[in-house]
Amino acid sequence: MPRSVAVALVTAGLIAVTTTSAIITIAVTKPDDRRAVTAAEAPPRAIASPTTASTPTSPPGPVPSTPAASHTAPSVPAPASTVKGTVSGGRHEGDLRYFLLPIPAGGESYGPADGKPMGDEDLSAIYEDGLDIMRILRSYNYKDGATRTYRTADGKAEVTVTLLRFRSAADASDYAKNHTVDGDPVEIAGDPAAHGFVRKPKEQAYTGSTSGISVQGDVEYKVDVDVKGTPDKALLNDVMKRQRDWLTSGR
Repeated sequence: MPRSVAVALVTAGLIAVTTTSAIITIAVTKPDDRRAVTAAEAPPRAIASPTTASTPTSPPGPVPSTPAASHTAPSVPAPASTVKGTVSGGRHEGDLRYFLLPIPAGGESYGPADGKPMGDEDLSAIYEDGLDIMRILRSYNYKDGATRTYRTADGKAEVTVTLLRFRSAADASDYAKNHTVDGDPVEIAGDPAAHGFVRKPKEQAYTGSTSGISVQGDVEYKVDVDVKGTPDKALLNDVMKRQRDWLTSGR
């Protein structure tokens, strides 16, 4: 669940700077400590070229809103996962990173190819100062999280998949129902449990984005797709459906 971001996509192929921000809100009704959660607004960040060894880093302050030159990502084999997991009856066991949808052929990972586990500090950092997000997550019996961002082979989109695992399917469903993102609501084809959002840029040279949130068994999953200009939700629909299938079968 990335915090509010105005992302300067100056990486090859992502010629964009967004003037919008995604506000993540968890509107909670029970128990008492499941209070509303709002993500803090972050300064724009420059995204470095993806590698399999390091993650993109954020500059200390805002960066100029200047589009970069176009470039197509080179075609490289999708990295093979080395982590293991199993699923049975909607219960996911093993390393949660195993259930991150494999990167499509030609895609390039930002950071480790297997994805990144999300510790308490990672989750706390994406919410407003002073908010005890871990207490709120644990009120839903949260267990662990994992995330990975990759660039598509054509260099036109950046996709982030985030998984949160809970003690039970009921806990995950309860959390997912109350998880919303700033933007106009859109339907997600091929994923009946999903709800989606679209954020259109004010100018076509800037970044537009779509987000989908859904649940399968004891895991809530969220997909964010950033593209130049007005986003087409076709890629989001495809990734959401394939992520659901992967979580359902483990393959």
